[in-house]
Amino acid sequence: MMLLRITMLEGRSPEQKATLARELSIAAAETFHVPLAEVRLVIHEVPPAHWTVGGQSMAELRRNEAAGSGQ
Repeated sequence: MMLLRITMLEGRSPEQKATLARELSIAAAETFHVPLAEVRLVIHEVPPAHWTVGGQSMAELRRNEAAGSGQ
């Protein structure tokens, strides 16, 4: 069995996540020569307030970006 673990910011659509899971699973099965049925994938979504870059949360960075663009 192979387990792929994806960590990303929350906010993507169910369709986007399904496409990601399908395509990554197929790629992993082909690359490592394992049956697709043996590939597991877990998506862990992180809220923007819990993901930081340079000491600022993505929520703060997005707010600052929106304020700077006149929105």
